[in-house]
Amino acid sequence: MRIITIRKIFLSLLVLATVTSKMNAQDQNISVSQDPKFEQLLNEKRKINASLTVNDSYKIQIYTGGSENAKKTLNEFRQEFNDIDATIVFNTPNYKVWVGSFRTRNEAERNLVNIKDQYKNVLLIKPSR
Repeated sequence: MRIITIRKIFLSLLVLATVTSKMNAQDQNISVSQDPKFEQLLNEKRKINASLTVNDSYKIQIYTGGSENAKKTLNEFRQEFNDIDATIVFNTPNYKVWVGSFRTRNEAERNLVNIKDQYKNVLLIKPSR
């Protein structure tokens, strides 16, 4: 009985060694060709991002509170004012909906008057980093 188990183990190891030696990994070289304009666009994007700072713009806060209501408010705003960008910002524990990116306070105040008709508790803010 012992001899049979030793033979089974030996045969199993022999089969395993034979099968393993015949296996091959994928030996393919992959080359990616990229449009040269892509790198040019990335460089332009990097220049723009370096020149923009959050401190240089005014924003209007139209909502602060829970996540679901923030999403709802954001969708409603985008439907009513599709020419003004909007985003949700999370500051513990509240979600805030900020709209616009106005260069001057006067520009922000002009838009604030229009937005104030639709939303209550609207604030003009100048976010810091």
